Amino acid sequence: MRSTRLQDFRFEDWLPTGVGPDDVIALLAGLAVLVAILAIWQALRVNNSFDRRFAQIAQRKESLRRAALAAQRQREKLTPAGLMNEAVKRLNLLRSKHAADARQNLARAGMRSREAMIRYLFSRVSLPFLFGLAALGDSYGLHLIPVPQNFRFATTLAAVMFGFFAPGMYVKNVAKKRSHRLQLALPDALDLMVICAEAGLSLDATLLRVSRELESTWPDLAEELGITAAELTFLPERRLALDNLNSRTNLSSIRGVVNTLLQTAKFGTPLAQSLRVLAAEFREARMIRAEEKAARLPALLTVPMILFILPTLFIVLLGPAALNVIDTFAKR
Repeated sequence: MRSTRLQDFRFEDWLPTGVGPDDVIALLAGLAVLVAILAIWQALRVNNSFDRRFAQIAQRKESLRRAALAAQRQREKLTPAGLMNEAVKRLNLLRSKHAADARQNLARAGMRSREAMIRYLFSRVSLPFLFGLAALGDSYGLHLIPVPQNFRFATTLAAVMFGFFAPGMYVKNVAKKRSHRLQLALPDALDLMVICAEAGLSLDATLLRVSRELESTWPDLAEELGITAAELTFLPERRLALDNLNSRTNLSSIRGVVNTLLQTAKFGTPLAQSLRVLAAEFREARMIRAEEKAARLPALLTVPMILFILPTLFIVLLGPAALNVIDTFAKR
């Protein structure tokens, strides 16, 4: 009886007139799609709110960073270095014709930073005024150094000229001393380069290894070789890197090394043999210079002997006789 009732039950009997099972399935599918769209929209809405929040936080951090950098730049402008930088920018000295020569001279002196360039250009402009004002103040007011009235203008002009040429003289003096240190360090560097070349290292690896070995004993040459090794890795031609080394140092000995390296790379001659010959030549040249200094030593000692030793010798030898003569004439 119960099974008969279940068999008599039909789903269509519960549906309104004109509505079939297919319509119900389509309605349920539409509701499912609507629910899915609402769920996706809600998820996107939450993500968008999070994204907006993150964007606001990032924008806030960026604004704080810019404010901190602006405050730091403002503080740096009030320092002596900042004031010099601002003056050089206002006068447009970095783009002047003198700036290229000054940059090369500073590089030969081992001063490659932008701060060194700014200090040099600022001193070339400011020191003539400072020395000139100091000379005028001393001549017409303070009188710390007694200068005749007829020479006051000449003294002021000399002070201005000294202030103008003093930075260049200082840089040239530093560059000359550095060139002397490079000259002394070159034979040791060539010996190390021979060892590295015989070990099978390439030219850039050889220069890099030698620069590391010489860093504590000869830092100037180590710096130059390190820069050359770095330039060999990214410049299109090795000749450019070696020519840069030649222009930075401006030494005949390093020019000979550069020419030897270029000829070795061009003709394929053994690198170690060429470097060994160069090292022997440089050591012989250094020995010859030492012998020349030793040979000039007697001539250089002649004037000090005449000025300091001979007068003392005359006093010791002739002093007692002179005292006896004075006593003899005094008794008469």
